[in-house]
Amino acid sequence: MAVETLSFGFRNSVPTPAPESRRRQSPTTSFNSNYSVHNARRKLRPISSSSLVDTQREEAAFTEPESRLIEALIGIQGRGRSAAPRQLKEVEQAVQVLEGLKGVNEPTESSLIEGRWQLMFTTRPGTASPIQRTFVGVDNFSVFQEIFLRTNDPRVSNIVKFSDAIGELKVEAAASVKDGKRILFRFDRAAFSFKFLPFKVPYPVPFRLLGDEAKGWLDTTYLSESGNLRISRGNKGTTFVLQKKAEPRQKLLTAISTGTKVKEAIDEFISSNQNINGREPELLPGEWEMLWSSQVETDSLLENAANGLMGKQIVRENGRMKFLVELFLGIKLSMDGEYVKSGTNVYDVVMDDAAIIAGAFGLPVEMTTKMSIELLYTDEKIRITRGYNKILFVHLRTGDSK
Repeated sequence: MAVETLSFGFRNSVPTPAPESRRRQSPTTSFNSNYSVHNARRKLRPISSSSLVDTQREEAAFTEPESRLIEALIGIQGRGRSAAPRQLKEVEQAVQVLEGLKGVNEPTESSLIEGRWQLMFTTRPGTASPIQRTFVGVDNFSVFQEIFLRTNDPRVSNIVKFSDAIGELKVEAAASVKDGKRILFRFDRAAFSFKFLPFKVPYPVPFRLLGDEAKGWLDTTYLSESGNLRISRGNKGTTFVLQKKAEPRQKLLTAISTGTKVKEAIDEFISSNQNINGREPELLPGEWEMLWSSQVETDSLLENAANGLMGKQIVRENGRMKFLVELFLGIKLSMDGEYVKSGTNVYDVVMDDAAIIAGAFGLPVEMTTKMSIELLYTDEKIRITRGYNKILFVHLRTGDSK
């Protein structure tokens, strides 16, 4: 048996949805340098990024060990495709703890296993079946698994949802229960369901000719008592983490990764977290990666970098801040400055010490950027701010300040 469910992607059949944004005026930035990039207009696409529990309401949906796993998943990009060793270790440890607790006894016999599950993380093995190789690059789409065992036609289905407007691809497998945790399956059909067509379009995979390559099994090693979290392992050793109910930050990051209704998701997230602990948000120290902004295009690559529209912000406790942006081929822009709190949730930032870095060499650049940052939300993982001309930013904390 060679196939594992939920290890697939999708190759160039449906265009990646464009992020929601519009062109705006940039913060005040002045340049005086022999180094310049002329007419380097670029679109900054959101980083996917497959998601602390933010409210007491959400905490009630997950136990403490489950919350540790969800917290570890926040910020892992591509459902595990792009993850630092530290992140993978945190997920692995949280998974091992939950598998030790066991959760629901004999999950395949429980009705809680049935329904639609969203794939949040997978360890992605080094080898893949022909079916898995057929599907490539689904990081910009939502991926689900449906399990229905208590019917006359038991099924396990993998689904790539392109968007509400476009539709989805469903790959189905006939399923049977082997024991209390293992489901056997054989893929036998696949089809596109496009919103703009009244019929399904078959996806041309010769399942009958694939033989054992179309077969597989899936063990559920943990199923939460709430029925909201599941850990499964496939026949090739891949680990899958799936949820029925996403935590609020996971919903926001999903909207960013798919480029779907991002501003609406930000508004909903901020609204649901207003005055949640009665404390004023602070500009927390750490290394923060820019995930998304409502302004994605300015007049040059250097302006994008200098205005914080790409790359990392390193915030230090001593009031210092650094922008670090890789421009191209190992060439980086490093820009230092300082921040001062100037009002409720507001910080004034002046960046005035810039250099182009290439390995051990640096070329000073006379460049100054002045801006104000209004903190709309922040925690140990995510920061949402409003900048000049009401530009919205979402940053993800990727490490400690250096």
